[in-house]
Amino acid sequence: MRHELRAVHALIHRDLLRLAGQPTHSALMLIQPVLYLFVLGGGLAALIPNSSLGVGYQAYLFPGMLMMTVQAPAIIVGVRLITDRQSGYLRELLMAPVSRSTLLLGSCAGGTIVSTVQGAVLLGLAGTVGLPYDPLLLALLLGVLILASFTITALSLLLAVSLDRPEIFHMLLGLVMMPLLFLSGGFFPLGNLPGWAHPLAAANPLAYGVDLLRRGIALRVPGQATAVGIEWSGWQPPLLLEGAVLLAGGVAALLWAAHRFSRPE
Repeated sequence: MRHELRAVHALIHRDLLRLAGQPTHSALMLIQPVLYLFVLGGGLAALIPNSSLGVGYQAYLFPGMLMMTVQAPAIIVGVRLITDRQSGYLRELLMAPVSRSTLLLGSCAGGTIVSTVQGAVLLGLAGTVGLPYDPLLLALLLGVLILASFTITALSLLLAVSLDRPEIFHMLLGLVMMPLLFLSGGFFPLGNLPGWAHPLAAANPLAYGVDLLRRGIALRVPGQATAVGIEWSGWQPPLLLEGAVLLAGGVAALLWAAHRFSRPE
């Protein structure tokens, strides 16, 4: 067990060193959500009345941009796994006296922490969209970011262990990532989607993350209503159930990825 834990710690330490050693790369990943928040959000705020959303558009957009921020570094974990396999670095890791599942767990933990750190940086801009720096609110939002980062990282690893070429991985991401963002409720209420898109939104992990963030804000900020998010046949599940579904999806994805990764190549 000590060897397994040391391997997980080493992989997390590697990801943290990479994060600290590439500040420019980390800053570039924050540019897009920041631009969306202040340029797109600021421009549309004058066109969309607060009464239609219950809050100002920038405050409404903020949870979606938090999810966009944690999504990018979480997906990179899957890309790195494929490139490590091609470069031969993964073969060197597999020679360590630990199980393959431990190596995958370490990669998932490292990716989750890096994604959460990126999200926490954007979370520091909460005051610019009118949200208070309430310690309980920030702790609640940070907890949701950890949960969402874990689930997205696990799904990225599951996709990576199922593919062997980064070109296919990037092509699939290009096909599904923007639809997932638009079906997350980050830009507009899910209730405005056509009927056929509601089941897709209910199966979208990003939608659960956005809904948890938005409903968490509504719990701690008086007077801030929130549009209806995830619905199951017209019924809105409670917060804890949404969180449990998101966690269960991440655990299931990680277990399935570990099962596939444990098979000899």
